Amino acid sequence: MMKNYNKSLLALALTSALCLTACGDGKDGVDGVDGADGSDGQNGQNGLNAGDVVTTVYQAGDVKISVDTSGSVLAGDGTFALKFTATAKNQAGVDKPLTGLSQVRIYSATAATNTTADGPAIYWQSNGSLYCTLTGLNGTSNACTLVEDAENPGTYTGSWTYDGAPSIMSASDDLAAPHRIMVRAYNVTDANGNAISDKILETLTYQPSTGTVDVASGKDTVPDAVCQKCHGESAATGKIANISAHGNYESVENCIQCHNPARQPSATQAEEGYVFDMPAMIHRIHGGEHLAALSVYGFKQAEEWAEIGYPAPLNECTVCHSTEEGKTTWNDEPTRAACTGCHSNIDFETGKGHSEFLLAQADDSNCVSCHGASAISPMNAHRVGERKELASLVQINFTGASVNSGTLTVTADVTVNGALSSDLSVLGVKSTLMGNVDSKGEVHRWSSRPALTTGSFSAVGKLVLTRPVTTEEATGTIYVGTEATFCVDQNKKAATCDATADLAYGNPVEVVHGSPVFTTAIGVTATTKFFNLDTTDAADAGTSARFAGTDKITVDVASCEACHNSLDVTKGGGHGVYTFDQCMDCHNNDYAGSYHPNAWYKDADGNQAVKAMTPFKNRDLVTVVHRYHSGNFDTVEGVHTATNSRSGELEVVGYPGVQGDCSACHRDGATLFAADGGLTSGKRSIAVTGGYISPIAESCRSCHTSDAALAHFKSQGATTTDIPDDSAVLPVESCATCHAEGKTYGVDKVHAEVAQ
Repeated sequence: MMKNYNKSLLALALTSALCLTACGDGKDGVDGVDGADGSDGQNGQNGLNAGDVVTTVYQAGDVKISVDTSGSVLAGDGTFALKFTATAKNQAGVDKPLTGLSQVRIYSATAATNTTADGPAIYWQSNGSLYCTLTGLNGTSNACTLVEDAENPGTYTGSWTYDGAPSIMSASDDLAAPHRIMVRAYNVTDANGNAISDKILETLTYQPSTGTVDVASGKDTVPDAVCQKCHGESAATGKIANISAHGNYESVENCIQCHNPARQPSATQAEEGYVFDMPAMIHRIHGGEHLAALSVYGFKQAEEWAEIGYPAPLNECTVCHSTEEGKTTWNDEPTRAACTGCHSNIDFETGKGHSEFLLAQADDSNCVSCHGASAISPMNAHRVGERKELASLVQINFTGASVNSGTLTVTADVTVNGALSSDLSVLGVKSTLMGNVDSKGEVHRWSSRPALTTGSFSAVGKLVLTRPVTTEEATGTIYVGTEATFCVDQNKKAATCDATADLAYGNPVEVVHGSPVFTTAIGVTATTKFFNLDTTDAADAGTSARFAGTDKITVDVASCEACHNSLDVTKGGGHGVYTFDQCMDCHNNDYAGSYHPNAWYKDADGNQAVKAMTPFKNRDLVTVVHRYHSGNFDTVEGVHTATNSRSGELEVVGYPGVQGDCSACHRDGATLFAADGGLTSGKRSIAVTGGYISPIAESCRSCHTSDAALAHFKSQGATTTDIPDDSAVLPVESCATCHAEGKTYGVDKVHAEVAQ
């Protein structure tokens, strides 16, 4: 090594000497000619243009996941394969590929054909679920391996790298049957790195044998749109809102993945009243407090659901179920499980509770024998829609009104059971509704009105009512209506409301406002009429009340019926009232006092607790409805029972929709504020005990009951209940300056944000 090293040094010295000799005069030599250019290297891969993809999302509903059924094998005994694309909206609201997904979960269910005598003809059979991750592992469990296509961002494939088939696939699966796939994406964030609070879910119903998508399952008798009528539409996902169980599985299509016949309660849970199969569970949940109240008769109700106040009649199946062709299995295929959702007092093993004959049933094979297309099919046994139809059995049609020498004469045609009749003995409540209508469409009820039974008949069915009127009452427009009720016998004919009679809907009697009423009575069909007492022209009805569907009212009866099915739910038996122009007789801004003056709350034990610090002193329709639905509603024994209340933490309990979602009731495009800052309705004051108050502030105070809110109302010039004014002509407070529609803090914007 040393010898070689010395030789290298000698060579280096000789080379240096030669170089010095060549340099001659010490100047640099001329550069040589450049060599030829080498060939171009391979082009690099093009990068993504800014805005071509998104990596974050704004809300769950912005994400769309589309499974490619032609490139996926998710059922049967083939080789598992998954292919899907994911998109999300960018800042401009345009759908772009969503790149960077790291985990999804695939749920699968088959609409299986039932080959037994137990259960419906088609039922959802869960195939379980499967995670897909970048590593092919979910914790220590095997998962499918998720890969994003580098050349097609937002396109993903999943493969199974383990022995055997993944859990969602089975050789015994019927590939010709409809299958429902639900995909859930995980670890998705917004631009600030915050996890998206709502679950990102997408569903697909398809036929594996053909790959055909959007096939009918044969099981979807309740669409999401029906649930949204009460629960509202989620601003984040566009699906069902205000469903708290398990987060936001906000679609009936999602729920069936777990809530199907395979999911049964334990013996202890069943005894406590729990059921988990979807039809039975939804029936039981909506049975709520009604079933709990029937516990003395052997009905079961889970404690968790015992305080739910269903807002429609329980027997009105079509409030939820579709009657469209091909979607009537709920009526055509009765099963023990579905029926005991509500009829939780039945023991089919012994027959206890199943008719007076104690009919035990080992399976469902005989259900259709009695409950098929017969008088006791679900549709007929529950008398679906019957009360609305029977309301026409008694009709009162007001035909005229005139004043002569200080006496008002009102005429009406009375029809009972399809024919003109002078027999009013069928009536339970017999009251008429009468009052004046001013030039603004506001009503002023008369303190005394003749009962229908105090009139006389000029001919068969031609009723004549009279009442002394003052000079002021006998001027301008009056309204005439009824809050009359009647009862129905077993032959579905109008009959006398008799506590001992065999009536179609029973004959329970309760005391309401000090008077006994039949709570199952039906409201008489009677359109509220308007008559101009200043003219003899019968065609001139004068000024219609704003409650009668004018553009000065922002809610219509249809909005209420979307959830309640009919106002008969709360006002039928006691008042016979179905329309706002009947409600207006008591619930107007001119009639002071309130039967429910205080807000109330429930403590941790569910007992009535703290009263509100600011009592209500009016029964104006707007404020009553607001405070009822917001839970700020008092209960009075024998008069009102609130199904909505507030918890000790002041959270609303019982209201099924989204608090603050004005669109649930108010018509699209309707504006609350007029150009002068007052209300579009023209209402400028509300009468209370002791004077008048501001209608805008009182409407807001129906929900916002804190001392801070009250102080804010006063600071904006509002006249409030603690210091009412003695004049009905009040200045308009400055609320509209900030809170009118379109303003920075407009009610439309602020409430929409709260609703999210």
